[in-house]
Amino acid sequence: MAILSRFQDIISANINAVIDRMEDPEKMIDQYLRDMMEDLAEVKQNTAGVMAEETKSKRLVDENEAEVMKYTNFAKKAIEAGNDDDARVFLAKKQELEDIGTGLANSYAKAHENATKMRQMHDKLASDIEKLRGRRSMIKAQLSVADTQEKLNEVSESIGKTDGAMSAFQRMEEKATRKLDEANAMADLNAQPEDPAKSLEEKYSSQGSAAVEDELSRLKEELGK
Repeated sequence: MAILSRFQDIISANINAVIDRMEDPEKMIDQYLRDMMEDLAEVKQNTAGVMAEETKSKRLVDENEAEVMKYTNFAKKAIEAGNDDDARVFLAKKQELEDIGTGLANSYAKAHENATKMRQMHDKLASDIEKLRGRRSMIKAQLSVADTQEKLNEVSESIGKTDGAMSAFQRMEEKATRKLDEANAMADLNAQPEDPAKSLEEKYSSQGSAAVEDELSRLKEELGK
């Protein structure tokens, strides 16, 4: 029966490889589970029908055997009563029922085989669904951890970019400081050297300095200083 064929990938040992190919593993697994639950309902219904057929076949076999036993007993009673002709009628009926019973037994054996296979398929699908549910929980947990790790990676990347910006800013600051130092040095180099004669020129070119000294001496004499 091919009812489980499309689930072979998801319930096989290669389930992880299948999940890797999924664009959205969480949604895909949920969809697989929904599909499998629908098929489980179908398998359950088919299994119930086959098992009912098995029960019916077994009942017909039991009823046939009871009829065979009944006519066997009638034949025995007829013989005990000395009615061999009646016994022959009962035995003929018994043989007819036994021939029918052979066919019924074959039908029951086949029905039993089919019911056993269907029950095994039902149990396997139910078991696979439970396994997948457990894997779904594990996968969802892994996806949650993966999402968190991606966010951490993004933060780490942002921090790395910030470090790069700080480093670039530091280099720019160093460059500006160096440029300022060079400008100051150039200003010192461009300044004209000091002329000593120019400095003394002011001292001796001041008018009234001698007159002030004379006035100071005169006032000292008056004061007796």
